[in-house]
Amino acid sequence: MSDSDLRSFILNALAEDTGGGDHSSLASVPASATGRARLLIKEEGVLSGLHVAREVFLITDPSLEVNILLDDGQRISWGDIALTVKGSVHAILRAERLVLNIVQRMSGIATVTAEYVEKVSGTGACITDTRKTTPGMRALEKEAVRTGGGVNHRMGLYDMIMLKDNHIDYAGGIAAAVQRTREYLQRTGLSLKIEVEARNINEVREILAAGGVDRIMLDNFNIPDTREAVALIGNRVETESSGGITLANVRDYALCGVNFISIGALTHHIISLDMSLKAY
Repeated sequence: MSDSDLRSFILNALAEDTGGGDHSSLASVPASATGRARLLIKEEGVLSGLHVAREVFLITDPSLEVNILLDDGQRISWGDIALTVKGSVHAILRAERLVLNIVQRMSGIATVTAEYVEKVSGTGACITDTRKTTPGMRALEKEAVRTGGGVNHRMGLYDMIMLKDNHIDYAGGIAAAVQRTREYLQRTGLSLKIEVEARNINEVREILAAGGVDRIMLDNFNIPDTREAVALIGNRVETESSGGITLANVRDYALCGVNFISIGALTHHIISLDMSLKAY
C-alpha cells in the first residue's frame, strides 16, 4: 500500500469510528490531559502491522510520541510490549481501537501463515494467499501474509489472468478460454501471467494441450490425484494446489511436488491475536 493510500485508508477508518466526535472522551477527560499507553501482547504469535499503528497515531495527532519496541515478523509472547505512545489522551483514545483492529488482525494472519509455512518447510512449496480478503484491507492483509513467511498471489483482477471454472464455462471450454486470453493479451499488449483452474485430471490434459499458460491450479484435488497431476505436468508449467487444505494435510500436498499451495483461510477465517492498549 502506498503512503497516500495508507493515509486515505486511515483517515476513512478514523472518520468511520469518530463520526461527530468521541463523546466518551470529550465528556470524561479534560481536553488538555496528557498521558501514556503501551501496546501489550496477550498471546503468542507473529507480530505484524506496527508501522501502520505508528501512522494511525501520527495521523490522529502528529504531536504524539510513538516508540516502536518490537519488529514486524518477530515472535511474540504474553507480556511483551510492542510500542508505547505519549501525548494527548484524547488522541490516544481516538486512535486506540483502530490501532488494535489493524495490529491484532494483521498479527493473526501472520501467525497462521507462519504455522502453514513451518508445516511445508523443506518441501519447496510456497504458501500463498487468495483474494478472500477484507474489503479495503487487502494490501495490509497480504502484507501480513508476507510477514508470516508466505507469498502473495495476485493482488486483484488486474495483475494476473486466472481462468476459473466460471470463466471456462462461460467461454465454452478450456481451449476457447485460453485461446481468447492469448489473443486478448496480444491485442492489448499486456504482459500478464495466465493461470487456469483444473477440476480433474482430464482438465489438466486439456490445459496442457491448449498450451500458453504459466500455472495450473489443481482445485480440490485429493492427494493421489495431485501426485498424478504433478507427474503429468512435470516442469512444463507451475502447479498450485487449492481447496480443502488445512494444517493437518498441507504437508501431504506439499510433498506431492506442487510449487504453490493457496490457502483462503489465511485471510478470511482468521482469529485476531489478543492484545490491548493500556495506560501506564
